[in-house]
Amino acid sequence: MFNYRNLLITGTTLLTALTLSQTISAQVIPPAEPEPPKGWQLMDLKENGFYGISLKPAYLFLQGKKSKPVVIATIDSGIDTLQKDLKSILWTNTKEIPGNGIDDDHNGYVDDIHGWNFLGGPDGKADFNETTEEVREYNKLKGKFENLTDTNAVDKKQYAYWKRVKTTYDSTVNKSRTETEQLQPIMNALMVTSGYIKRGLSLPANGTFKQADLVKLKLANDTLTQSKYVWDSIFSQEGTNKTNAAIIKDLSEYLAKLNNDLSPDLEARKRIVGDNVDSMDHKPYGNNLLKFTDASHGTGVAGLIGAIRNNGYGINGVADNVRIMAIKAVPNGDEYDKDIANAIHYAVDNGARIINMSFGKKISPHKEWLDEAFKYAASKDVLLVQAAGNDNQDVDITPDYPNDTFLDGSTDADNVINVGASGPKLGEHLAGDFSNYGKKNVDVFAPGVKVTTVDTDAEFMTEDGTSFSSPITAGVAALLLEYYPTLSAKQLKQIILQSATPLTGTTVFRPGSKTIKVDFTTLSKTGGIVNAYKAVQIASKMKGERAN
Repeated sequence: MFNYRNLLITGTTLLTALTLSQTISAQVIPPAEPEPPKGWQLMDLKENGFYGISLKPAYLFLQGKKSKPVVIATIDSGIDTLQKDLKSILWTNTKEIPGNGIDDDHNGYVDDIHGWNFLGGPDGKADFNETTEEVREYNKLKGKFENLTDTNAVDKKQYAYWKRVKTTYDSTVNKSRTETEQLQPIMNALMVTSGYIKRGLSLPANGTFKQADLVKLKLANDTLTQSKYVWDSIFSQEGTNKTNAAIIKDLSEYLAKLNNDLSPDLEARKRIVGDNVDSMDHKPYGNNLLKFTDASHGTGVAGLIGAIRNNGYGINGVADNVRIMAIKAVPNGDEYDKDIANAIHYAVDNGARIINMSFGKKISPHKEWLDEAFKYAASKDVLLVQAAGNDNQDVDITPDYPNDTFLDGSTDADNVINVGASGPKLGEHLAGDFSNYGKKNVDVFAPGVKVTTVDTDAEFMTEDGTSFSSPITAGVAALLLEYYPTLSAKQLKQIILQSATPLTGTTVFRPGSKTIKVDFTTLSKTGGIVNAYKAVQIASKMKGERAN
């Protein structure tokens, strides 16, 4: 997740200082919290002092036991299929002959070797830049409803939906406009100061640097001194393992996302993919290409689940015997309900036992399709693990989609886990300040603040977001299933929730607030953080509900 809030605070302060030609000093902004160690998300609180998932004692407990491979699908932005930590653990469809242009297994998807791209179109294209759902819905419905009122609207239900769409649209567009105005000058400053740093380090125009490289600078003038401090501050907020190029890329993608709300290309989907997003007609669409320029997010998610362990490269994933089925259905913008429903069906039908879903949005125009897909996964005993979202809101009051509050009135599916983001240290910042929460609709928290994961064409990087808490939790579920293969999806959920000991008496800042404090147990159903060691202990004593 791009950390807009931190960068805005840091960048605005630095811009003010630069504009006023002030001398940059350590007093310009408060120093950031020290970055946690690489891979803290796997650590143990008692042994390491960081509130990870206690993975090492879990593996010690499992020592000597045999595991079976588990297929886990990631519905995300794609994946770098050649990433060194991932390429050997990709799911492979052995029923397909690679590259022959034939649907050998007759599943409707041609050459789906490692998964499928539901955003794909002919000639290797992909609709990977999209707008938010409320923008799409507003433009689709405004001609019919914008001149109506509560009094003269005939279809009261549809008119109520329109009003909700318009309210959400107005909020989104206003926010996007404000953030663009705030962030564009920061982007300009980062581009300029990055150029000064590269010249100071004698790097080529396309060269990159990290925070550790800044000590090599010879500060020959005030401009270079100020540029160094700008980047020291930015790295401290965004992650010392990131490069300047990665931070600029993240910001550029975020600005593009904002611009997509302000100047939406509403024909991109039809032009590139060619399907009707409002028709679940089951006609085949998409392509088998999984890596595009936006694959970083999906690659990071996959790495947290199962990056090769103890190979001296990158990071260690949670699970040690998984096969990652990559499904591209999440653009830089909001996903389409049709794609997610089809992606869930694809994953289930091709053998996934767990599906990770690190995405979400504010409007779901075809929720019935998602409800059906969730229930289809349940009928096939497949666990769905999803991110709670990054809007620091109470999803018991303001729902995020998709969710398991179904249109038929049923709620809280026993094959769905909703995960919030926790930080590295026990204390008032334990809940991620961006994380959504909800005593009823968020099940559990897991590490999601400055976690270390893999990236496309790189070893590792630091990221924030419930998008990363979710795959860590999904990885724990996969670990359980590897060593205890008769566990059902319902039992996996039960174990993971039971592993999260309620942290009664732990007072934290409520996400989104720097002043309001709450008991951590009020933020989720369990009031705790996923714990792999406790989970494997519980699993070892549980009789599985399905055949091995």
